[in-house]
Amino acid sequence: MNSYLTRAASSLPRRFNPAISIHNAAFMSNYHPIHDSTDNASHKSTQMAYRKRATTHIKSARRSSRNTFPHQIESSIHTLPAMTKSEYDSGALDYTEIQDTLISLARRAGDMMLAASPTASSTTSAKNNTSDLVTITDHAIESMILATLQLRYPSINFLGEETSKGGQKLTDRATFICDPIDGTLNFVHGFPNTAVSLALAVKKRPVVGVVYNPFRRDLYTAVKGQGAFLTTHTGEKHCLPLRSPPPPMSSLNGCLVAIEWGNQRSGPNWDLRTSLSTTLMSSKSTGGAMVHSIRSSGSAALDFCYVAAGQLDLFWEGGCWVWDVAAGWIILEEAGGIVASANPGSWKPTMEGRLYFAVRAAKEQEQIAVVEELWELMGERRFAF
Repeated sequence: MNSYLTRAASSLPRRFNPAISIHNAAFMSNYHPIHDSTDNASHKSTQMAYRKRATTHIKSARRSSRNTFPHQIESSIHTLPAMTKSEYDSGALDYTEIQDTLISLARRAGDMMLAASPTASSTTSAKNNTSDLVTITDHAIESMILATLQLRYPSINFLGEETSKGGQKLTDRATFICDPIDGTLNFVHGFPNTAVSLALAVKKRPVVGVVYNPFRRDLYTAVKGQGAFLTTHTGEKHCLPLRSPPPPMSSLNGCLVAIEWGNQRSGPNWDLRTSLSTTLMSSKSTGGAMVHSIRSSGSAALDFCYVAAGQLDLFWEGGCWVWDVAAGWIILEEAGGIVASANPGSWKPTMEGRLYFAVRAAKEQEQIAVVEELWELMGERRFAF
């Protein structure tokens, strides 16, 4: 075990009795997936399948963390109460209770991030290229979250950045969507703009969102129909957007715009990012928009939240994934913002479409005007995702 893992393991307090078995029969018998009460054989078979799947992921969590965070995984499992069958029936999911569970998991994930000491040279591997990294902490956090949620909510699907299978698609079924560390490049460089992003989607739309930056201790949350909130490091809870009513947004000229650079550093998508960035920043006399400025925070989840808060006006993005945006999406919508497509023409992009244009709260006609102004600047250029 290298020094990074040793420090990470030793710095986390033990909060459980390691002698307690995760296979304790009394514990497991409290979990009841949806089933037809008239078919006991089918019920038992379904229960066994869920138990086997959850146990497999718990073992995977232990292996992936290589004993770095074992007590985090176990304490997460043992501190959550069991759901009853009635909580699953008729689609009667308690979104507020689920939000509370996701907040608890996000804070535990944040503790794991803070306990880790990754560096770009010693604790990472590349997925697509050297600008697309994954760390052992990504895997450990997602494994902890997956193991916990599959025991607590065995009938709800799970889609995570590090554990999703190639080609796995979001369905109409209730699905947890997880990005264990959004902003991994920031994480390995010690740049404190990193977050865990957790969402619940139903019928391919987000209904609960939790985004937590442990370095700033900023917690963004939303439940469909209940508004969006920021809880700061002081414990103060603020309704989003932070300024109410939000200020006018008459054109791109007065906007602070977020654009991420992605891991494709050549080809048409890269050319579009760089050329449109130039156009946005250029003076109006040269055909540009003369925006206030462009920001690249390194985290799409936090970009969505900054737009929801009104700290950014726009976030234009092509190429990130559903786990990057799901939680931020519902937070933005509940804060009065909208999501259009990054490519011209679509006002109702899908979460899996990889084309997102987030706009802060403003009058509807102002939101529409700013989106159409940027689309016009794109001309015939398009993202190819």
